[in-house]
Amino acid sequence: MQPRIVLGGVLLAAIAGGAFLLSRYKIEGLSQLHLDRRSSNEQTADSEVAAQTAHALPPMARDGDTIKIATFQLQGLTAKRLDNRQVLDVLARVFRRFDIVAVQAIRTRKRTTIPRLVEQINAQGRHYDFVLSPRPGFENPQEQYAYVFDAASVEVDRSSVYTVDDPDHLLRYDPLVAPFRVRGPAAEDAFTFTLVNMHVDPHTSKAEINCLDDVLLAVRRDGRGEDDVILLGNLNADVEHLGELGLMPQITWANADSPTVTRGTEMPDNLLFFRTATIEFTGNSGVLDLMRRFDLTVQQALRVSDHLPVWAEFGIYEGEPFGKIATGPTGALPR
Repeated sequence: MQPRIVLGGVLLAAIAGGAFLLSRYKIEGLSQLHLDRRSSNEQTADSEVAAQTAHALPPMARDGDTIKIATFQLQGLTAKRLDNRQVLDVLARVFRRFDIVAVQAIRTRKRTTIPRLVEQINAQGRHYDFVLSPRPGFENPQEQYAYVFDAASVEVDRSSVYTVDDPDHLLRYDPLVAPFRVRGPAAEDAFTFTLVNMHVDPHTSKAEINCLDDVLLAVRRDGRGEDDVILLGNLNADVEHLGELGLMPQITWANADSPTVTRGTEMPDNLLFFRTATIEFTGNSGVLDLMRRFDLTVQQALRVSDHLPVWAEFGIYEGEPFGKIATGPTGALPR
C-alpha cells in the first residue's frame, strides 16, 4: 500500500422542497474508521448537493429481477452542450436504459444543467432524480460528480451521501459516495449497495491508481456495515494497469476487453467490486456503443461524449447469487 490517506467524508442530505447540506464529518484511518464532526472552519462555502423534490412513487413494474448500473463520463458537461437538441435527446435515451448512472466530468457553474438533463429524461413519463456533489478539486477546472437514478426503481439514503476528503491532495477529485437500495422487494430482502464515483486525473493517474485500494477499503469500513461497495468511473487505466487495486483478493470488474472511449482506442472506464461479497452480480455487463445504437457518426457521438457508458447488471434481492461471475461484457444491450 502507499502511505496512508486520511479520508474525510462530507455527509449530504436533501429534504422535500429543496436541497440542503445536513452536516459534515471526517473519516480518519484506513483500518479502524470513526466519524468526527468537523469544525465550522473546515466547511467549504461552495459545497452543495442538488436533488429534485422527492415524490411518493410506487415501485416500478419490472420486466425481470435485475437492475443495471452504469458509469458515463460526459467530457466536461456544460449547459452549452445541452443546447444541441440531438445531444440532449441521445443523452436522455441513454440514461433511460439504466437504473442508475454515475456521471463524471460535469464542468459548469449553472445549477440548471443537471436538472435540465433530468427533465428531458423524464419527458416520457419517467421519474428520474439526481444527487450532485460539491465541486471537487483544488485546482481549476473544477468538476462535479452526479448520480442520476430512476426513483421508481431505486432509492438513495441522502443522509449518508458523502464526498471522500483528501487533505493531502493525493486525488485531484474527491470521490462521491452514495448508498442505494432497490425498490420493490421488502426492505429486509432488497439489494443494498454503495457506489463510489471516481475520476482519476490523467496527468497523475499512476500515483492516484495506487490510492484507490485505500479508498475502496475505507468506504467498506465507514461504519455502515455495507459489504457491497462498487467503485465506478473513469479510472484512466485498463484492467491490466490497476496497480494495487487490481491485486486486491477477489476484486473483479465489469469490462475487460471492450473500448470505453468513442474513438475505440482505450478502456479507462469500469465498475469494480468484490465478487465474494457482491454475489448479486449476474455476470452480464457491457459497453453501450453510441454510434451503433443511435446510428451516429463518430463526430456526432463525440458531441455527446468522448466516453461510452459502461454497465453491469445485478439482482434485486440481497444475497441472491446468480451463479455466474464474469469479468468481461456479454455483448448484450441494456433495455
